[in-house]
Amino acid sequence: MTAGTAPQVAADGETVDLAIVGAGPAGMAAAIRAAELGLAVVVFDDQPAPGGQIYRNVAHPPPLPRHVLGPDYHAGAALVARFLASGAEYRPSSVVWHVAEGSLSHTGPDGGGTLAARRILIATGAMERPFPVPGWTLPGVMTAGAAQIMLKASATVVDDAVFAGSGPLLYLVVAQYLRAGIRIRALLDTTPRGARRRALARLGSAWSGRTTLAKGLGLLAEIRRAGVTVHRHVADLAAVGTDRLDAVTWRSGSVRHRLDCATLFLHQGIVPNVNTAMAVGCSHRWDEGQLCWRPTLDAAGRSSVPGVMVAGDGGGIAGAVAAALSGEIAAIAAASDLGRIDGATRDRLLGPLESRRRRDMAVRPFLETLYRPADADRIPSRDETLVCRCEEVDRGTLADIVRRGCPGPNQIKAFSRCGMGPCQGRLCGHTVTELFADLTGRSPDEVGHYRIRMPIKPVTLGDIAGP
Repeated sequence: MTAGTAPQVAADGETVDLAIVGAGPAGMAAAIRAAELGLAVVVFDDQPAPGGQIYRNVAHPPPLPRHVLGPDYHAGAALVARFLASGAEYRPSSVVWHVAEGSLSHTGPDGGGTLAARRILIATGAMERPFPVPGWTLPGVMTAGAAQIMLKASATVVDDAVFAGSGPLLYLVVAQYLRAGIRIRALLDTTPRGARRRALARLGSAWSGRTTLAKGLGLLAEIRRAGVTVHRHVADLAAVGTDRLDAVTWRSGSVRHRLDCATLFLHQGIVPNVNTAMAVGCSHRWDEGQLCWRPTLDAAGRSSVPGVMVAGDGGGIAGAVAAALSGEIAAIAAASDLGRIDGATRDRLLGPLESRRRRDMAVRPFLETLYRPADADRIPSRDETLVCRCEEVDRGTLADIVRRGCPGPNQIKAFSRCGMGPCQGRLCGHTVTELFADLTGRSPDEVGHYRIRMPIKPVTLGDIAGP
């Protein structure tokens, strides 16, 4: 396979059977299965190498001992190798900026253009949930995901940092830092009081996911053995500083604490990256369990827009294993819809995959209950807290607009420019929905989300004009 050339099976030079946006676990697994079933496949990814966030750079990992990033990370190398050998056309460093029913527009090293596709699979994965506390935009404050990207991409680390938040990724990154010999100043755990008790009620249904639970307990034990100072039930978190981060403050019970530090990594879970699916017009609903928007899909990943499918964490947070399985399932469904396999073959292929996906996802309700972020960490209460980082719109401005009778997020956008920056509302969209719902007493579903418009990502006028 050669990156950047025309789809090898697109005989008319214009149409492929399946165009995939994203080369993470779901996109790669879908491409492999679709190619096996004889579909002409092209995969676009804005990163220079396949793998997504979880398997970032896994084919050429940084010079670290293998135990630092762990076996789950290195297991992705096999999937990447199968993908690169699958025969699917792969276009790295390519940005898909427009998707419509039956076509997509892209730009990249090959100059870009518009491609017709009989089926489009959106596999854009997840992004970290915003953590809009006071000072979260100060230099020196980053996300735990950013810490992991630096580690995976270039073995770059920050010594003596503070990590704050909750969730499996936070503990994994802390453990990876410790394995790399990096000092951790402190771990501020924001998991709310009572979360463990509520989660235990769901432990029985999570039995088939006991391997995942064991891994999580292992991470916590690793952090404990390393002697990291852990503060639990942290509330009222704030990053303090003028031109950059000087300290982090928080409350435990009625006691206020302050810890001087130069770097703070925040994390409170991940949410589906829904901008592409929303821009296409796929219907979405608010998932109260995962506290996020997710597209309305059938069991195979078909969306409400004909010919457009969604797989992986972009359709709902399920983890890398389930994401890869959902990619395979979507590819089989696409092959069936296009008449490349009969119904009996489809059902024979889907059965084992669906069973494995159900078993893998059985642990999700337990994890979602245990690591459900506190309302105060998702919905800012201080007027000076920035909600839209791109346009520097604070909570007070938005609250004032709502009090004046603004009917919804789209009007907030028009009045304040909130959500109109380079990220196109990816970062602030969930916060705006929940803040609006909190201020008006309506549900997030009633409030809705921004209307996402093309281009999905910033591109030049030349990209839009075409060659």
